[in-house]
Amino acid sequence: MRLTALEQTVRARLITSEHPELPIRPTLRFSAAEPFAVHIDFPPQVSADGEGVTWMFARALLEAGLGTPAGEGDVRIRPCGRARTVIEFHSPLGLAVIRFGTATLRRFLLRSYDVVEPGAENLGPDLDHGLAALLDEV
Repeated sequence: MRLTALEQTVRARLITSEHPELPIRPTLRFSAAEPFAVHIDFPPQVSADGEGVTWMFARALLEAGLGTPAGEGDVRIRPCGRARTVIEFHSPLGLAVIRFGTATLRRFLLRSYDVVEPGAENLGPDLDHGLAALLDEV
């Protein structure tokens, strides 16, 4: 039986100007229903509103950012030495910098390939039908 979703709670460090490092336990998620996206759920105690927050970004961005700085928008990923990876989350409320173990992120990424292999992502029948309709009009 093939996996359809993946969820993994990980250890990370929130780096802030007030505290050098705050240990946190975000949850990484990946689903065959959204094969291009990785979700990171942050616990309520580290969110601005105290209710937790979820960020979503491209799985390809995670893959690229494990080896070289990647991203230009709200999410940027870069190696930090050989054993750590930093993910920056930019929002109107400010910047959150989270440091992860690279091995942990790489394991999650590799496990996501068991759910949906790279290159086998499907945008879904609605998009396929919409593209076909557009091409028929041309």
